[in-house]
Amino acid sequence: MRGIDRGVTSCPVCHQLVKFPPPEASHVAAYCPRCGSEVFPRKRDSLATTLALVVASIVFYIPANLLPMMHVQTFAGTQSDTIMSGVIYFMETGSYLIGVVIFIASIFVPILKMLILLYLIASVRFGWNQSRHARLKLYNLTELVGRWSMVDVYVVSIMIALVHFGGLTEISAGMGAVFFLLVVIITMVAAMNFDPRLIWDAPRGTQQASRKEQHA
Repeated sequence: MRGIDRGVTSCPVCHQLVKFPPPEASHVAAYCPRCGSEVFPRKRDSLATTLALVVASIVFYIPANLLPMMHVQTFAGTQSDTIMSGVIYFMETGSYLIGVVIFIASIFVPILKMLILLYLIASVRFGWNQSRHARLKLYNLTELVGRWSMVDVYVVSIMIALVHFGGLTEISAGMGAVFFLLVVIITMVAAMNFDPRLIWDAPRGTQQASRKEQHA
């Protein structure tokens, strides 16, 4: 039995149980009696908003990988590195652990997160009933790994702060870092906008059939 079947949901702010209007009037808002926050049985336009944010993150992810993450200026000249060229550099110099960490955090994790969100959107949109527990675990995974996508941005920021103390070398962030930061923020917001309760809702066809049976 779901809360929506009993006409109750939880407040997103204080988690107070709130009665809401019947499904036929799902556009009508309810208000939490404890904190006064607006409460809906499901997040409004969750799928459309999440899909738009995921598409935007994919668009920004392309220049994030093509443009330099940082510029290193020394007496010998200026060197610019992208995410992949940085991974290759650490691998060639024997720093395999650093290279693997940057590859996982900056390339594997963002792609995995975008693919999972697209899969969850498609599963809800087309009413897939299989593996609901597995899909919920995938959603929790996106929440867990999202914070680790900022490793590259942290590394660039720390290197800029440390190297500026030396005075002989100058490191500056490139446009790739800006686009990568946008990718991380947008994917985090996309995961927050996706309503995991939609996974447990019956497909549209099933809901329509049950309503027809009730009216009959």
